[in-house]
Amino acid sequence: MAFFGLIGNDREMSDHEYTGRESATEKAARLRREGHRRSIPAAARQGQAWEDSERARQDRKGRWGR
Repeated sequence: MAFFGLIGNDREMSDHEYTGRESATEKAARLRREGHRRSIPAAARQGQAWEDSERARQDRKGRWGR
């Protein structure tokens, strides 16, 4: 029995049901790409802050420079 036509025609149903919708794989890939772009400015700021603090540390007279 074909159980109201639901068994065996999954591909046909999905062609009609999900037409024009983004797949889960495409959505996950898009979110990964967007997350990467968002993190670039934050990483740049963090690197710049580290560089500034490192230069300040090197410019200070240390224990032996007194």
